[in-house]
Amino acid sequence: MTRLNLVLLIAVLFSALYLVRTQYESRRLYVELEKTAALSRKLESDKDRLQVEKRAQATPLRVEKISKERLQMRTATPAITQYVNYKNEAGTEGARE
Repeated sequence: MTRLNLVLLIAVLFSALYLVRTQYESRRLYVELEKTAALSRKLESDKDRLQVEKRAQATPLRVEKISKERLQMRTATPAITQYVNYKNEAGTEGARE
């Protein structure tokens, strides 16, 4: 009888230790999941913020301002436009033959 009680006591102790271990692992995984979800939310908000900044940086007015200031470019007008005409080489070769 005492052997049976001893075996049952050992079984109860092992099952209790296993239960504690699995609860600890479950809590650890839950905390890790929450941290990952928080990081995901932060990255999503950063992505949205960066997209807004990108759209703000690419406005036509800003691009024109930077091209005038940094690159010393100017707006094309008919007075400064040079038109280039080229001869169709394929068409002139056929006429030569």
